[in-house]
Amino acid sequence: MSLLEMRDISKVYQMGDGELYALRDVSLDIDEGEFVAIIGPSGSGKSTLMNLIGCLDVPTTGTYKLDGIEISDMSGDQQAVIRNEKIGFVFQDFNLLTKLSALENVELPLLYRNTSASYRRERALEALEKVGLSDRARHKPTELSGGQQQRVAIARALAGEPPILLADEPIGNLDSRSGQEVTELMHKLHEQGHTIILITHNQNQAAEARRKISIYDGYITADEKVGDV
Repeated sequence: MSLLEMRDISKVYQMGDGELYALRDVSLDIDEGEFVAIIGPSGSGKSTLMNLIGCLDVPTTGTYKLDGIEISDMSGDQQAVIRNEKIGFVFQDFNLLTKLSALENVELPLLYRNTSASYRRERALEALEKVGLSDRARHKPTELSGGQQQRVAIARALAGEPPILLADEPIGNLDSRSGQEVTELMHKLHEQGHTIILITHNQNQAAEARRKISIYDGYITADEKVGDV
């Protein structure tokens, strides 16, 4: 069974008296352990697709199953629970809380699961170790480089052990060296068995994945194997 299964997904927005189709009859399967890039220009529908994958929105028509759970008709509160359990988000802007240490930032997703403080601390330290930043656990985001901040964000995404790591332009705000370090980390996580979905407009970054899905004008226009397969 696919980890992610979409069937005939469309997303329509009302624009005055008309309708705007952001996605049109998209069907998509992603299996556990894949490293997939979804690529398209601005306005192609990739951000809408990311929001649906990440349970930030629901489709107008079609069905979406994530890890065997039907998402399509869920309420906002139900989606929030699924997001916390099933999706680890990595954003272009890091989205770290500046007043918290790296360790405290990584603990955040676990706060919503009513877990003990000792469990949260243990899982956060393990996640920071995985991204090579255990020695920066007490540092605030402002005391870290951009690449280090993004690695903290990746550790935060990993802390709750979600089935999917969903990365939205994760190296978009990084210099080339830091971007390469984050890219190498994502390869390492994939080799360890993590399922990674990368959203990007950058062909070079998309080529780092093992499968590339191209989207244009709301349609999937290509789905191909890439990289070292």
